[in-house]
Amino acid sequence: MEDRFSRRDLLRIFGAGAAVSSASYFSLNQKAYADLAETKGAKRGTVYDGKDAVPCQIKDGKIFRPAADVPTIESTDVLVLGAGPAGCCAAIAAARAGVKVLLVERYNHFGGLATGGLVLTILGHWTKGKVQVCQGLGEEMMQRLEKMPYGIAGRDPGRNPAVDAEAYKYLLLEMITEAGVNVYLHSWATDAIVDGNVVKGAVIQTKLGPKAILAKQVIDTTGDGDIFASAGVVFDRRDYHIGLPHRLADFPDLKGKKKPRNYGGFTPIENIRWVNMGGKTTDGLDAKILSDLEIEYRKKIWADYIKLRSEPGFENVKMIETAPQLGVRITRVLKGVVELTVKGVYENQTFEDCVGIGGAWHGDHQGWQIPLRALLPEKTENLLTAGRTISSEPRMSDLIRVIPNCWVSGQGAGCAAACAVEQNTTVRNVDIKKVQTLLKKQNVYFG
Repeated sequence: MEDRFSRRDLLRIFGAGAAVSSASYFSLNQKAYADLAETKGAKRGTVYDGKDAVPCQIKDGKIFRPAADVPTIESTDVLVLGAGPAGCCAAIAAARAGVKVLLVERYNHFGGLATGGLVLTILGHWTKGKVQVCQGLGEEMMQRLEKMPYGIAGRDPGRNPAVDAEAYKYLLLEMITEAGVNVYLHSWATDAIVDGNVVKGAVIQTKLGPKAILAKQVIDTTGDGDIFASAGVVFDRRDYHIGLPHRLADFPDLKGKKKPRNYGGFTPIENIRWVNMGGKTTDGLDAKILSDLEIEYRKKIWADYIKLRSEPGFENVKMIETAPQLGVRITRVLKGVVELTVKGVYENQTFEDCVGIGGAWHGDHQGWQIPLRALLPEKTENLLTAGRTISSEPRMSDLIRVIPNCWVSGQGAGCAAACAVEQNTTVRNVDIKKVQTLLKKQNVYFG
């Protein structure tokens, strides 16, 4: 259409040295502007009078939240809250088992710290003798990433490969939609819905207010145990080190030269490296602490970057990205029916309700069994957890929280929840043999 104007037109008209003012431009193009407003502008919707709002109130110097109905927007068989490595595997595994699954995630993407946190190295899936114990969905993901442009690199026996965050985000999207999982992004899981000692679903916070989702089985993979904490189960709150990774590009050829401190690890994209950060040990649930760390870390990362560029030969190094998600590693840990220990790992402890095998990280040791009971609270029903929050002593945190082991516990939780739905029972009373048979069909490794 001749009367249409483009963004380029606006830049040309409004740029320095433009001969026509914005007022005269629009006066000369009233029809085009009217057409644009009609086709692309905001349209008036429903006008609300504010009578339905339920704001917090102040009474006697105290702030309280009035009681209000929470509308139910969905009902599902299995509700997975949190779409990190454990949550994605739980959702895909349950959906492939044939039950209805809904996955909730607070960010705009899948993968949690493995993508948004730029934790790009896959480690923890090997054990002594280069035995890969992480199979199932985790191995499928790595194989599919191999077929994607710059999806994964370093897939050699006994080696820890690295993935590209954007490729992995897309792969998870692909696998979740292929499985038919219903998804709510931009939604923060806040509260468990409990009837007696049975969890019946969860409340999510959205821009339209709190909404309720009902479910036969609920899996808390928020990473922070937000839902099991709100359900009133017993848990351990732990401080742990929190970091903030970033990516750098265009390093010079360093063959035979000393590598800088923040050289980082390799990625699938040539000459782009990711730099991890150990960070301070502190409370990963305190919003003020997290806010202060974000500011401190980003200042430090930029200062280190500028210092690196000042060194001879590194003038062309470029800052590509700082992780949009702060690297919170451990906060709440469930007090489950069984607690995993380092002693149990080295003593080859076995469990009848094993749902997968975890791998090594520090040292070259054997695999360790993950029992279903480590995913279950002591008393509350129809609630599981997976990933870094499963029941364990503090020394087990570094093994439990790494990505492949989160894949394994997540797939175990998803299959257990699906079997409980099919058997119309609680996960605590599920036929574990059927759960293990389903997991084996999904290529999970049992030794």
